[in-house]
Amino acid sequence: MTQVDDPATRYEEIAEELAPRGASRSRMFGMPCLKDTAGKAFAGLYEDQLVCRLGRDTPALAEALHLPGAHLFDPAGGRPMKDWVCLPAASAGHWENFAEAAFAAER
Repeated sequence: MTQVDDPATRYEEIAEELAPRGASRSRMFGMPCLKDTAGKAFAGLYEDQLVCRLGRDTPALAEALHLPGAHLFDPAGGRPMKDWVCLPAASAGHWENFAEAAFAAER
């Protein structure tokens, strides 16, 4: 899968897949997000993009940023969050892998 017709549906599928491992639904910056067992957000859905906390200077973040259209998460404009990446719907085939990497990352 390289693109989805409904990013919200794909996000919900990922949330369902991670729920048995302890991920829970919540909200962050007004967007739906997923939190780990410690209550820390690790992924969310922002403007039809999956946002994942992969950690700055990690191989996972570098890999994600090489996807077409991917960029650092900058919800306020002008101050990107260096641990977080936005993955466009065109890269939805990769969403699950990066959501799982974000869930598994040590905080």
